[in-house]
Amino acid sequence: MKKLLLILAAAATLQAQKFYPDDPLLAEPQPRDAGKPARRKISDWYDLFWHILATPGEKQPRAGAPIRAKNVNTLGDPMDGAWYVRGHYWRRMPIEELQRGVGGAAPPAAPWTVVAAKGEGITPGFTVIDAAKRRFFIKLDPKSNPEMMTAAEVISSRFFHAFGYHVADEYIVEFHPRDLVIQDRLTFINQHGVERPFTSRDLTELLLKAPQRKDGRYRAVASLALEGQPLGPFRWFGTRSDDPNDTVPHEHRRELRAAHVFFAWLDHDDSRAINTLDTLVNRGGRTFIRHHLLDFGSTLGSGSDKPNSPRSGAYHFTWRDSAIQMATLGLAIPYWAKAHYPQYPSIGRFESKVFDPEKWAPEYPNPALLNRLPDDEFWAAKQVMHFTDEEIRAIVRAGRLSDPAAEDYLVRCLIERRDKIGRAYFRKVLPIDRFRLRGGELAFEDLAAGHGVPSPSPYEVSWREFDNLKQAPGAVLGAGPRVPASTAPYIMAEITAPRRPGQSVRVWLHGGRVVGVEYAW
Repeated sequence: MKKLLLILAAAATLQAQKFYPDDPLLAEPQPRDAGKPARRKISDWYDLFWHILATPGEKQPRAGAPIRAKNVNTLGDPMDGAWYVRGHYWRRMPIEELQRGVGGAAPPAAPWTVVAAKGEGITPGFTVIDAAKRRFFIKLDPKSNPEMMTAAEVISSRFFHAFGYHVADEYIVEFHPRDLVIQDRLTFINQHGVERPFTSRDLTELLLKAPQRKDGRYRAVASLALEGQPLGPFRWFGTRSDDPNDTVPHEHRRELRAAHVFFAWLDHDDSRAINTLDTLVNRGGRTFIRHHLLDFGSTLGSGSDKPNSPRSGAYHFTWRDSAIQMATLGLAIPYWAKAHYPQYPSIGRFESKVFDPEKWAPEYPNPALLNRLPDDEFWAAKQVMHFTDEEIRAIVRAGRLSDPAAEDYLVRCLIERRDKIGRAYFRKVLPIDRFRLRGGELAFEDLAAGHGVPSPSPYEVSWREFDNLKQAPGAVLGAGPRVPASTAPYIMAEITAPRRPGQSVRVWLHGGRVVGVEYAW
């Protein structure tokens, strides 16, 4: 019994400590085998009303300590794995890589064999197998707005890839109807829900919904099928009960909470479960589920089949807004109604003058986005601000807009929206990062000053020993950027700024390296 008590006491001590010898972890452990998880389908209408009327998931408490992101390492970053891989901010990508996206080097080769077609939905499209036996999903622009959806899809997918999300390998392509071959005995379900043979006439009718160039060719976006077996979308809350690796509720994942900032920047208001996909991937006989974002056709002013609604960036419905409109007889003008849009058919409705990243919202409440905290927002904002004007222009160029004025306008809007994001979120926490030891001192970057945003500098640094087992500060060691001499295994620096009372950053050192970072506000 005594031996058992000692073992339990030792286990409790190990569990209580803040840092472990292998911190900080940069990648997730090898995933447990997922077996054969079920494929699932989520009703878009059910999802809409559930989130509007109830908004599921665990919410931030009204009082007491907030629920911080639960899937981060000791530096505050999600680990590379099935949800996310650190991207452009941690490893600046060359211009060519930013333009290519996930792959970008192997567009579909003609001829294409049509193996499936959409008889319903807002965007005309079909599925093909190319000459290299690869499966691509083909989507076309609406006839009223040539280039709009295809450009938005490809540009946004490259940004999300650079952020670090798992997305599809996508290409803007041009094809002639003669490049298409219909698979023998192909059937499809038409808009009336009836399954029947798919004929060349059906293909012609589908193409009639899209703009055709003078040379008879069509422009489209070709999306390479994702690796693995499709399992359906993931939800923005809870976990998958049939995924042994899905242990953190989605509303408490940093990359999902912080996505609000990315979605606001690119106006991805159609960010709902239906535009995600889980796939079952096999690695050496072991299966695991990878989680993807996809379908970016409703970004950058595009609404996929038409320009986005003027109310883009606001919920479809809230009780509060409805009450205001009723009380004022509709005379209260919401902020989004004050926006003005130039007439660029290839852009749709996208602007930067009225845009406010903190007022922006998707079409309906998203549990993960609602749970975001200032450190989640800062984590995303620093990535947005990391894109230079040149890099933004290069990614926009991947959309192959034929109107130089439209391209310039889109670039300008993204730059102005980027800068608004920096001003909004760099003020909520001390905007410092990239902590490191240099010449015996703790060095860091003032991101606000580096990006021309108001900075709270000067910063003050104070040092204390840190008891890793008690998870508590110990003896005072002094002040200033120089790392003090100490025999303690762990020491902690607290960085403050007199201009921002209440805001601070704690940085932990162990063995001559930074092992922990935590923001307070």
